[in-house]
Amino acid sequence: MAISLQPAGQTTSYTGRGNVGGVKRVGFGESRPQPQWVNVLVDYGGQPAAYTYEVPADLAVQVGDILTVPFRHQSIGAIALSLSSTPPANLVPHQIRAVEGIVEQRFFAPPYWALLQRVADYYQVSLMQVLKTALPPGVLARSQRRLRLRRDRLPQPQPNSLTPGLKDLLEDLQRSPTGDYTWPYLQKRGHSYRTLQQLIQLGWAESYLSPPQPPQAKRRQAVTLVSGDTLPPDLTPRQQEIIATLRRQGGDLWLSDALQLCQTTSPTLKRLAQSGCLVIEPREQLRAETGPTLMPDLPKPLTHYQAQVLDPISKSQQGSQFLLHGVTGSGKTEVYLQTIAPRLAAGQSALVLVPEIGLTPQLTDRFRRRFGDQVWVYHSGLSDGERYDTWRQSLKPSKPLVIVGTRSAIFMPLPNLGLIILDEEHDSSYKQDVPPCYHARTVARWRAELENCPLVLGSATPSLDTWVQCRGLGSSILDLSPQLDPNTPTLTPSPPTPSLPTPLPWTYLSLPERVQAQPLPEVNVIDMRDELQDGNRSILSRSLQTALAQMKAEGNQGLLFIHRRGHSSFVSCRSCGHVMMCPHCDVSLSYHQPGANSAMTLRCHYCNFSQSHPKHCPACSSPYLKHFGSGTQRVVNALAETFPELSCIRFDSDTTRTKGAHRALLTRFAEGGADLLVGTQMLTKGIDLPQVTLVGIIAADGLLYMNDYWASERALQMLIQVAGRAGRGTQPGQVFLQTYTPDHPVVEAVTGHAYEGFIAAEWAQRQLLQYPPAGQMVLLRLSSTDPDAVEKTAETLAQQVTQLLEGSSYELLGPAPAPIPRVARRYRWHLVVKGPMDEPLPNLQDLKRHCPAQVSLTIDVDPLNLA
Repeated sequence: MAISLQPAGQTTSYTGRGNVGGVKRVGFGESRPQPQWVNVLVDYGGQPAAYTYEVPADLAVQVGDILTVPFRHQSIGAIALSLSSTPPANLVPHQIRAVEGIVEQRFFAPPYWALLQRVADYYQVSLMQVLKTALPPGVLARSQRRLRLRRDRLPQPQPNSLTPGLKDLLEDLQRSPTGDYTWPYLQKRGHSYRTLQQLIQLGWAESYLSPPQPPQAKRRQAVTLVSGDTLPPDLTPRQQEIIATLRRQGGDLWLSDALQLCQTTSPTLKRLAQSGCLVIEPREQLRAETGPTLMPDLPKPLTHYQAQVLDPISKSQQGSQFLLHGVTGSGKTEVYLQTIAPRLAAGQSALVLVPEIGLTPQLTDRFRRRFGDQVWVYHSGLSDGERYDTWRQSLKPSKPLVIVGTRSAIFMPLPNLGLIILDEEHDSSYKQDVPPCYHARTVARWRAELENCPLVLGSATPSLDTWVQCRGLGSSILDLSPQLDPNTPTLTPSPPTPSLPTPLPWTYLSLPERVQAQPLPEVNVIDMRDELQDGNRSILSRSLQTALAQMKAEGNQGLLFIHRRGHSSFVSCRSCGHVMMCPHCDVSLSYHQPGANSAMTLRCHYCNFSQSHPKHCPACSSPYLKHFGSGTQRVVNALAETFPELSCIRFDSDTTRTKGAHRALLTRFAEGGADLLVGTQMLTKGIDLPQVTLVGIIAADGLLYMNDYWASERALQMLIQVAGRAGRGTQPGQVFLQTYTPDHPVVEAVTGHAYEGFIAAEWAQRQLLQYPPAGQMVLLRLSSTDPDAVEKTAETLAQQVTQLLEGSSYELLGPAPAPIPRVARRYRWHLVVKGPMDEPLPNLQDLKRHCPAQVSLTIDVDPLNLA
């Protein structure tokens, strides 16, 4: 809630005339029909907050302006969030302080602010939360209010009537070569706020807020040759050798690189600098993700299908949506590259989203080979400085950029956005589980509408939500009868339907064949019940073992996929049945043992609690503790026992925690550093490794029986995606899918690569139950360290929601304890609001006032995780 900043017993009004910060004021002859008020974001004391100020009649404030406002006993920078014709009901108008001036108009473009507001409204959070999500860490704190002397307006000579304070301030500013200081510095020098304002009102100085800059730009020592071909005669042979080495490297290097290349020391280079041969000086270095030196490449010849789908995207010059449905290995990335190239040539930037950080190195390398230094990366795995520098480059770029990033990159403030691409659009990683609980795919649609640019959603397994919208499916199940012919390419525009409105027109594009007409891999289903009956108790079936031996003999590589990291899913006592549980969460501890001789530990995958593996059961003291289930560690250990000659690399969240680990592991594998890559769902994220001919899916049943209504859809997508990693090169691929339920519909669909038939049946089932995308859903998540308080609050909110939903088609499910009732010592309860698509979502934000301080409430619109 906005509050007045007016100190008790003090009134403040702005009476200055003329320009403030170079922005013209409204003429005094003009009048507004009523006062205006502005809600602004200020960052004071490290905690950004919103406050209300009065807009003086002679100021034309707009949303997105950077302002100067009085705050306590100083002036600070603020961003205008929203305007209102009436003040907040809890404030007295004459006590609200006034905006002092406009520093910079429209710091962000109007469509950007409209996007943020739409996200706040739909996902039922404050604009403040959305803005803090959209901006990189520390941006607001890095803005500085400065005072700049206007030498062209200084009277000569200066009047004798100046007060001593004004004279001292002028002298301080004139001593500076730029005549420019920050307000805090001048106030520390003893200059009062009143004196600074007087100098502005005289027109001899102007106040402005500098655009966000890093508090300290990253600077490195650089070495630059300045001597020509003629060298000083007194140089030693060693010094001449150093000069020759530097010249061969272009004569301009970072100091650390020069020391390494020349195999010399800093004092030696300093002596060369003293002789006038070179210059050593600090230079700013933009912080960006480091990568290998890449050779540029040229656009590849397109297949018949690639050319057909590229044409309508390239011709689209306005807001539109394209579903690019291409089988794995069909060349979607090349289509992206050739779609972006003409946009860059026309001066437009492009935004490319990927679901996981692990996918960015390989994709980024392909983009950098094509577009060079126009490609920048943005994701949470970067340092704060790297994220900030990338954001700063996109704010006012000197040339068109291609930003490649994860879901938060959808908020990058590119001013001339010409194209948005979501690769692997089906992936649930695009949905954020903490407020604001936005889905990057939904935000991308809104941004494409506001920026009037095309949006391309690419996937081999489109989400049911996207499929239904693109195909124009209505509420009738009979609409599913016509099936698409996979051999027919594909330009099928479809209008939006009344039941699923969308602001942008859809076009369906298909890539039904792999590049060079390579066949899709053969999927072999292994019934693990038969393996058990025949005496094979290994987690590796006999067919998979034979295929692994053949793969090694032929010099190929393979992937082994399992949906769990760690070694085993739980540890229990075979004597009394006791299961080792996390003391902070209502989940079992997972067994971890990185190697055969490594220490055995138990770890919680929710709160990261860990402990050593006990020798005896804590309940009955029995020594018979056994681990059950399988994880990546157990698969690697089993391989080491069965195939000691096979080298493996684990690729999961345990082995990729450190910065750059994704790139390092994938590069090592691509260069032949291992025979097998063993990993979790990271392996499904668009990794393109042509030398992989074998994919093994261990324990597929763990995906098939998740406790949510979209488990089948997710399982199908993940299994088809991981199977598609095989046979992407010149050799055919094969997939071994191990399961105890070979007749499951998902397994049958994966075997026949029959995505469309499965998704039609899934859509029919969703319609019957009115589950998304046939309906809408909001999850209310309550949590507290007090179990009684959270339960009572859940019951109270249930009563409030029931009253709110009276007369609507929505229904309330719950309250009930969450599927995992306790996580990190916090007890959790859920309520679910479910209703039809054609009715607006109820506004649930007022429920927060019914929550006591010790109970937190999260409103998750369109949830993808009910656990």
